[in-house]
Amino acid sequence: MATYIINLAILIGINAILAVTLNFILGYAGIFSLAHAIFFGIGAYTAAVAAMKFGADFAAATAAGMLVSGVISLALALPALRVRGEYFVAASLGLQMLALTVFSEWKSVTGGIGGLIGIPPPRLFGFDVSDPVLFLALTLACLGVILIAIRALVRSSFGRSLKAIRDDETAASALGKNVALLKTLAVMVSSSFAAVAGSLFAFFLSFINVESFVLEVSVQVIAMVIIGGTGTLLGPVIGAAIVLLLPALLTYLPYLPPTEIGSIQQMIYGLAMVLLMIFRPSGLWGYGSSQDRKRAAP
Repeated sequence: MATYIINLAILIGINAILAVTLNFILGYAGIFSLAHAIFFGIGAYTAAVAAMKFGADFAAATAAGMLVSGVISLALALPALRVRGEYFVAASLGLQMLALTVFSEWKSVTGGIGGLIGIPPPRLFGFDVSDPVLFLALTLACLGVILIAIRALVRSSFGRSLKAIRDDETAASALGKNVALLKTLAVMVSSSFAAVAGSLFAFFLSFINVESFVLEVSVQVIAMVIIGGTGTLLGPVIGAAIVLLLPALLTYLPYLPPTEIGSIQQMIYGLAMVLLMIFRPSGLWGYGSSQDRKRAAP
């Protein structure tokens, strides 16, 4: 039972990183992306290949994943220079579909549908961190570093410029903000940090395939952000915990067939999203008024 709880905590931590990094562009820059799972996958595949073929430890493999994810994110950032709103959503959806095809067909690198098996245990600066407790500590440390980095970015002039773009892109441009550059940098930062979650995921499972990076994963991460509260630092973490704990709790309900848990889970997610949009549009950790948001801003 203890091992199960630790493993669940690790998955919550990994998903919390995904939610926090998506919130950086969704909550603070107003960029709605359906392709976040792709950068999660790029980080996972890059880290796995670096470890399997080059013997890289966790730090080196993660750094490689962040670099590759940041560079490839330009494929998403470049459309952001010209389009906004629903047009950008369509562009991100196209990238999601394209990347899934690449993951499935580039068998020499990704293993195709079968995926990559036998990813070596994670090592950090020569120390084995494959023990579940140590890996949980590593996951939480990565989450903490990313939270601190995003907090610093949001409080900087860069973050204030992103929030100006979110509130009124035209006005921000009129005030002299380089909107194209700021949006590109925001997407690159978000994508690079998402690769950290991918690296953790690959080393945790020792196996990855394309099924872990489909559109449903991107939608689930969006649900985490919205449920927790967009534009807040801890809201996405709370949303990730709720979304990951729900199926675990459903398994303990009596007279509930295991085959129906997935469907019931989706129904609860949908109902929660509708109720939040009606009664708490700012999310569980969000702030109801602009004054509250200003006082509690990170």
